[in-house]
Amino acid sequence: MKPQVIIIGRPNVGKSTLFNRLVGKKLALVDDQPGVTRDRRLGDARIAGLDFTVVDTAGWEDDDPETLPGRMRAQTEVSLEGADAALFVIDARAGLTPLDEEIARWLRTQDVPVVLVANKAEGRQGEAGVMEAWSLGLGEPIALSAEHGEGVADLFGGLWPIIGEKAEAVEAAHDEEEDDEEGTRGPLKLAIVGRPNAGKSTLINRLLGENRLLTGPEAGITRDSIATDWAWTDPKTGEQRPVRLIDTAGMRKKAKVQDKLEKLSVADARRAVDFAEVVVLLLDATKGLEHQDLKIADMVLQEGRALLIAINKWDVAEDASSLFNGIRGALDEGLAQVRGLPLIAVSAMTGKGLDQLLGAAFELREAWSRRVPTAALNRWFDDALEANPPPAPGGKRIKLRYITQASTRPPRFVVFGTRLELLPKSYERYLVNGIRAKLGFDAVPVRVVLKSPKNPFAKD
Repeated sequence: MKPQVIIIGRPNVGKSTLFNRLVGKKLALVDDQPGVTRDRRLGDARIAGLDFTVVDTAGWEDDDPETLPGRMRAQTEVSLEGADAALFVIDARAGLTPLDEEIARWLRTQDVPVVLVANKAEGRQGEAGVMEAWSLGLGEPIALSAEHGEGVADLFGGLWPIIGEKAEAVEAAHDEEEDDEEGTRGPLKLAIVGRPNAGKSTLINRLLGENRLLTGPEAGITRDSIATDWAWTDPKTGEQRPVRLIDTAGMRKKAKVQDKLEKLSVADARRAVDFAEVVVLLLDATKGLEHQDLKIADMVLQEGRALLIAINKWDVAEDASSLFNGIRGALDEGLAQVRGLPLIAVSAMTGKGLDQLLGAAFELREAWSRRVPTAALNRWFDDALEANPPPAPGGKRIKLRYITQASTRPPRFVVFGTRLELLPKSYERYLVNGIRAKLGFDAVPVRVVLKSPKNPFAKD
């Protein structure tokens, strides 16, 4: 089970608003009048990749146990049993009340770790309440505005030391159970792209072992993106691995595409790239690497697809070694954002290199789908910052606090900190290169997003 986090506080401090913010939906009713929430409500919450179950509770009131408010309080007390953490919410604008102090005294007698949340802290009005909250003896209060979303990311820093290890264990078990078609066991969606007459359809026919697709010396025979289901036999293991092969129309320079049908074909090819997991850019060994090839490659990477390069017609290539090294160097220079893309020499006519091509494509998909545990990710992050601390432009210190992986396919990471708008692009590239080199993403396109929480005490 996911870690369980209970939201506790007196009525009308914004518990249900915080619950809705954490689950990303308006599940709990919210109103200005106190006491709207009566029963416990559970929801799936996520903060910066940290998944947990959050529980909204009724407002804590000092009434007779037999009354409705008293019974609601009893429900709240029971909800703490088995919880992994509690979010104790106060109203920073109203300041501390005797009831807040009573709840704090009760929480200090419990075994559940408590994170103190000073809600409604936006603007200057809440500043005094945040400072006053220190007196509750529950550690540093987290200034937050549940209604506006300010400071919610800082909850990660409060909750991660408490529930992070359990959340990762649950995530790892879930990943093992749900490695289905959306993971790395379903058919590999493999699109073949390139300029006209590079041999895309011939390559697919060779893989299939039959003339499934129309081919010929004329450029531009293929118009529609054709998907064909097939099974590749891995020569290393003998395992049959499902593949969905997608042939696409040749992509010429935009200025040369005048015919309406060709425009539609190119648009269809672009949609095929969106559908694919791994894209093979097929080059013509008799023509080498051209500027249009680099544009196609950049388009694939911008779409976040995993990319590998295949040089076709290798059986008729001249000065093969020089050609290969030249293309390798041009790719590293022209696609500096993803150095070291897999480069494989193949021949659609003879079948040379095709097993190597398929093996590389499956390995790329695994890297493209990889999720790094948050603990390991932040260990790398700490080492990267220690090895090369961020600069301090104009004497203003840039503070990088932590990193999380927001998604996979393609891998996307979010860095939290302060003054990140001042972080140079060169340092962003340093982080991206480190992620790829140290965390096993190799030639996969990696996204890094910088996120600075808005200061709720900043003057308007």
